[in-house]
Amino acid sequence: MWTRDFLWALFAEYSATFILIVMGLGFTINPGEGSLLPTDRILISVCFGLSITILVHFFGPISGGHINPAVTAAMVVTRKLSPAKALFYVLAQCLGAVTGAGILYFITPPAQRGSLGVTTVNSDIHVAHGFVVEIIITFVLVLTVLANCDPKRTDLRGSASFAIGIAVAIGHLFAIPYTGASMNPARSFGPAMVTMNFQDHWVYWVGPILGGLLAAILYMLLPDFETTQRRPEVADVEIALEVLNHRPQKI
Repeated sequence: MWTRDFLWALFAEYSATFILIVMGLGFTINPGEGSLLPTDRILISVCFGLSITILVHFFGPISGGHINPAVTAAMVVTRKLSPAKALFYVLAQCLGAVTGAGILYFITPPAQRGSLGVTTVNSDIHVAHGFVVEIIITFVLVLTVLANCDPKRTDLRGSASFAIGIAVAIGHLFAIPYTGASMNPARSFGPAMVTMNFQDHWVYWVGPILGGLLAAILYMLLPDFETTQRRPEVADVEIALEVLNHRPQKI
């Protein structure tokens, strides 16, 4: 297991999660009085979505670009990663998140740190409702990851990392008012560990991992894209075109 490629994969997961925390949480922090940096829902969602797009595109070939324990859990269920390697992936992700949150805590003036991006369930809703929200948004994210990274899918066009980033952005647009839109246990663990604020923290582990596992189970139940039969009328047209293309030409 301890090959050079696996060590690079762990470093990639650590680095990607570190960068995500610095860029994503950093965007929500006002670094000084009089600053006009926007912190509204739309721009925060775009920031997290674009960050994931870049990180998956760069680190994907090295480690798979999980950057999320919920994605790692789904890869174990779909037999793309062994449980032993998954454990070290999660440790690397959490360590990267704590390091990133620690760097932000250190460079940000105390008066401007606020909650340091700690995710908490909206006090106006029940914790169980926040739990369901985290299941839903992580389910959508992991399903997007599995669909766009399936080597059997020959019908896909475009960028897989961009599709994953869009799923992250949509999840944030929907869930920020409810739970802060974690969909990533490591993302919640980093700032919670640095600030020692673990209020309702179980929601951000159990919810996303359960959502990821449900997405993995559903995806395994879907038809095999490589063996799915084409519609008869499409097949007939393709056969006819092939016959015409190979018909001997008269001189």
